[in-house]
Amino acid sequence: MRLAYIRVSTVEQNTDRQVIEADKTFTDKVSGANTNRPALKQLKDHVRSGDIVICHDISRLARNLLDLKELITFFTGKGVSVQFIKEAMTFSSDKSNPMNELMLNLLGAVYQFERDIMKQRQAEGIAIAKKKGVYVGRNTSMRLKSSIIESYKSGTSQRNIARDLETSLSNVQRVIKAHKNKASYDL
Repeated sequence: MRLAYIRVSTVEQNTDRQVIEADKTFTDKVSGANTNRPALKQLKDHVRSGDIVICHDISRLARNLLDLKELITFFTGKGVSVQFIKEAMTFSSDKSNPMNELMLNLLGAVYQFERDIMKQRQAEGIAIAKKKGVYVGRNTSMRLKSSIIESYKSGTSQRNIARDLETSLSNVQRVIKAHKNKASYDL
């Protein structure tokens, strides 16, 4: 069975550039910083020997070398092949291609480096903005805010709202607090 794994970093991003022909698709809209992702967990539970897991590129499966190697080892250990379209690489349990192993290590390290540099630049920018007094934190989209408020009004717990909307608990708490403050101000 051909199983596609698609990942983007946020709910607002779309997956259009990662269209993959497959029998079943697993899609995450969360950071690739770790492997604690709902669709990835479902994929790991679903795979069977002889399946092929297909990803658009290596960075969609993992953004650090350790996680990447552990996932490849997990899948190939179950008799599952892993194919990356962009890099034109396939990994299977036979490990007959040492060049692929080398390229996996090189590209995995490059993607990890890229993410680390991005996080460093982001932290530098935030520090500068805070110094200037213009940093207000991440802006939650209006659509996400309204979904949080709607769920909150229907009695859903804050933890379940965060899980269902694939956002952080602190983000849910911040939106609800702002909503409560606005509601009491409007009285």
